[in-house]
Amino acid sequence: QVQLVESGGGLVQAGGSLRLSCAASGSIYSIYAMGWYRQAPGKQRELVAAAPTGGSTIYADSVKGRFTISRDNVKKTVYLQMNSLNPEDTAVYYCNAQIRPIFGPTNDYWGQGTQVTVSS
Repeated sequence: QVQLVESGGGLVQAGGSLRLSCAASGSIYSIYAMGWYRQAPGKQRELVAAAPTGGSTIYADSVKGRFTISRDNVKKTVYLQMNSLNPEDTAVYYCNAQIRPIFGPTNDYWGQGTQVTVSS
């Protein structure tokens, strides 16, 4: 079975940095995209950054210039380097991937979520 396991969240002061990691594993035929979403309490889940396979990365306007998404295709891992963090970045961050399993249809998969808290 396919799963995503993420790590790297924590508590950081404003202006600090964190790096999130998310590794895909299981009976995977192909990964078409990997990315990051976040959700604050009472707010909608929003796309933070995405990295389509062979395509251009995209970023939410609120994180452009501060966050960088990258992928290691050998490790089937996506990273989110977060710099110049501010309290508005506080949320649960979820890894997402569009994956075709060896058997079955292509589907979206989600990590378990990791809390990022930025204090002022």
